[in-house]
Amino acid sequence: MAEDSSERGVPDIAEIDVNRIKELIPHRYPFLMIDKIRSIEFDKRAIGIKNVSVNEPHFDGHFPNRPVMPGVLIIEAMAQTAGCLVVATLGEEAEGKLVYFMTVDNARFRKPVVPGDQLEVDVEKQRNRGPVWKFSGKARVDGALVAEAVFSAMIVDS
Repeated sequence: MAEDSSERGVPDIAEIDVNRIKELIPHRYPFLMIDKIRSIEFDKRAIGIKNVSVNEPHFDGHFPNRPVMPGVLIIEAMAQTAGCLVVATLGEEAEGKLVYFMTVDNARFRKPVVPGDQLEVDVEKQRNRGPVWKFSGKARVDGALVAEAVFSAMIVDS
């Protein structure tokens, strides 16, 4: 785990833009599912933002007359937000490493997410042991819960 954030001169809550996200995790368009991190508390939680646009390629087929963001991509947005939290917590030596899904449990989809929505993804670390991290995630649109899941991931060299 990285040293206390106050020792690094970095506040516990910091906004991270998309350029910094691309330094933390290897995902790129069309599979980068978060546009910014609104806040981060190292080793605890992060809130990611995804601006849902009708121009995204999955909407061509899901569904042509009523575009809905696939639930698996909402879960992916949770995982990418968690990946940013892990790498930011561990520090520079973890940048560019891969974070692989291991499990997804208790996934629930409450309401459709559609173009024009702003998805707020809140992930909270439940625990970690070595390279394995477990999180709970909740996704909201306008404060309403649209999806939730518990998931674990492993950080590995790329």
